[in-house]
Amino acid sequence: MAEKVNQQVYPSAPTKKQPSRDEESATSLSDQELRKKKRIKLGIYIAVFVVFQVIVITAFSLTVMRLQDVKTGNQTSPSFDISFTTQVRIKNTNFGPYKYESTNVTFTYQGVTVGQVSIPKGKAGFRSTKKVTVTVSVNSNALPISTTSTSLKSELGVEVLTLKSHAKLSGKVELMFVMKKKKAAEMNCTMPIALLTKAVQLNCD
Repeated sequence: MAEKVNQQVYPSAPTKKQPSRDEESATSLSDQELRKKKRIKLGIYIAVFVVFQVIVITAFSLTVMRLQDVKTGNQTSPSFDISFTTQVRIKNTNFGPYKYESTNVTFTYQGVTVGQVSIPKGKAGFRSTKKVTVTVSVNSNALPISTTSTSLKSELGVEVLTLKSHAKLSGKVELMFVMKKKKAAEMNCTMPIALLTKAVQLNCD
């Protein structure tokens, strides 16, 4: 009698389902749309970058609004002690806010610091001008005798005192909430003060 041979039957591997033409078409379309969106996004970034290079402009200027107190010495003892209200203007011409750090405006006479005022940090909005009003006091206490006995004595004689002011503002412009670019603005002003009429003619660059 023939022996019965035990044979173990193994299940065959599942056949991999081939994607249909519709599925292949949908996948291809999805990839195309993704690539298109990436190209558009890249185009936007490039456009934003170009705009930044062209229009990142911030103007920094000073306007004396009113002389409050003017005290001067005479030809024998030349001196000055002046207080005035001034307005610092940060003009932002960009299509995005400009956030700036605090800074100091320094006032000098013949290269010597005679006064200083602080400008707190802040923000100039989208295409707008930020105005900061401060009170400044300047005096001749720090001037050397050589300066008071020559230049100051001469200017007080013609009743025109010339001061200079300088400040540097640093911050960042943000465009479309996407990119930020550092931007610094510098201000240099010459301030002839007519002591008799208390008029100030500012020349800034």
